[in-house]
Amino acid sequence: MSAFFVGMNINEYFKIGYISKTHGLKGEVTAVFESTIDLAGLTSVFLSAAGSLVPYFITSLSDRGDKSFIKFDSVNTVEQAAELKGCGIYLAKISRPKLKRGQFYEDELIGFEVEDENLGQLGKVTDIEGAGENKFLLVAGNQKEILIPVHSPFIKSTHKTQKIIKVNLPDGYLTI
Repeated sequence: MSAFFVGMNINEYFKIGYISKTHGLKGEVTAVFESTIDLAGLTSVFLSAAGSLVPYFITSLSDRGDKSFIKFDSVNTVEQAAELKGCGIYLAKISRPKLKRGQFYEDELIGFEVEDENLGQLGKVTDIEGAGENKFLLVAGNQKEILIPVHSPFIKSTHKTQKIIKVNLPDGYLTI
């Protein structure tokens, strides 16, 4: 583990991947990245451990297809690397690139109100579930949770400043 723990607010960070397994005998790990992020020049990341984020400094990083192999400073044995298996990999939100007007990072939608054009308030976005193109907004409503596909014709508009997502769900969608 890293030399120190930092009591950071996880809401100020975003998940870019996770450690899937060890690689080799000298403390390297295999990482799977969920985000399309430029790894060039990446010198440190934060790993989730026991509900906290711990900084780790990267000694070497190589990409091979859909996997990356990372060697962290102070992780020198396969046993130390095994302790990192399953840890989420995070970066500070402040370090990610600004998006064009009308674009947003999916984690920014958490806490947005969801309004249907016909049914009114449906609830608040509590999470984004799924992987790849098959992602869903998890909306906590008064009676139940609702899943709405992120990339769907149901989403009509997203207002970042007002924190509102307007949708038009088909008849019967909420009874499924």
